[in-house]
Amino acid sequence: MIRLAFNCPTAGRWFATCFSVFCASTSAAEQVGNVDVDWLGNDIVIEAFADPDVDGVTCHVAYFERGLVDRLQKGNWFEDPSNASIACRQTGPIQVGEIDRSDEGENVFSERRSIIWKSLNVKRILDSENQTLIYIAHAREVQNGSAKMSISTVPLYQP
Repeated sequence: MIRLAFNCPTAGRWFATCFSVFCASTSAAEQVGNVDVDWLGNDIVIEAFADPDVDGVTCHVAYFERGLVDRLQKGNWFEDPSNASIACRQTGPIQVGEIDRSDEGENVFSERRSIIWKSLNVKRILDSENQTLIYIAHAREVQNGSAKMSISTVPLYQP
């Protein structure tokens, strides 16, 4: 077991509080799966979230979460990789509410991947011509944007 020692008892509480606040999710997602990938505590986490403005659509996002041993070995304590996968499906009658119809779309999910600089985002874009909702998962960083992305579509067309 690895133990962090602090000379001051309040310093330990301060560190734990700051760490939990900074690593907390900003999304309304529910964890539905957790896959252990090695003995170092690294996991693939699977979360589900409903589109807040489109009833009947649920997305599942999978991402890599580093364990404590891996963080200590690599020396990068406060950052997880940007890799993510997304799958969105119709899970009920679709009712499109007030959504951004521009080609920029709008964020429907965000989760921090580091304390300050990096987050995993899911954007929804409406393809009106093809009657399709597009969901794209990508990393957002202050500098050096990432080319890692994943896409999922939900058809709105009903015969």
